[in-house]
Amino acid sequence: MNTKPLLIVISAPSGAGKSTLCERLLAAHGDMAYSVSCTTRAPRGGEVDGVHYHFLTSAAFEQKVQAGAFLEHAQVHGNRYGTLMQTVREAMQQGRSLLMDIDVQGARQVRAALATLPTTDLMVRGFVDIFVQPPSLDELRRRLEGRGEDAAEVIERRLANAAVELADAGLYRYQVVNDDLARAYGELAGIIGKEQGQ
Repeated sequence: MNTKPLLIVISAPSGAGKSTLCERLLAAHGDMAYSVSCTTRAPRGGEVDGVHYHFLTSAAFEQKVQAGAFLEHAQVHGNRYGTLMQTVREAMQQGRSLLMDIDVQGARQVRAALATLPTTDLMVRGFVDIFVQPPSLDELRRRLEGRGEDAAEVIERRLANAAVELADAGLYRYQVVNDDLARAYGELAGIIGKEQGQ
């Protein structure tokens, strides 16, 4: 069945369960793919250029920034990351939906870029933004501490960032509270189905 290709932006504070929800979504939708970003960082382990990331030199990345080629881009931990508009457009022209797992700043950039395009553009017509919220900051703290992966100061920084990110939740068309993974996934899948016109 032909469904409308979507450009899905999902943001969430660290620990809200976004990665798990995105993985389930991809597993259930054969016509959906993760957006492959560009980065200036070196490949890690078995990472393959064009599959995990498009690996670029700093100069090549900056050339693309100057040319306005990115839908969004940011600097994270000293490396640059970005999503090429052409990559998104080509996938959608082939009928594929693209899932972008990005932070609130990236989502703002995507909205700003799409606002410059005609309303008939495939990316504008297929744009859906969803914010995944934890039930509360207390629950988020419990989850982050329960992972046992981060030092106390890292957890405090993540919680401070979460408070800032939650202030942007109202800018998203949809908000999903992840208080129960199965229920939250059901809500997310329902949003995608509705937007695809199923």
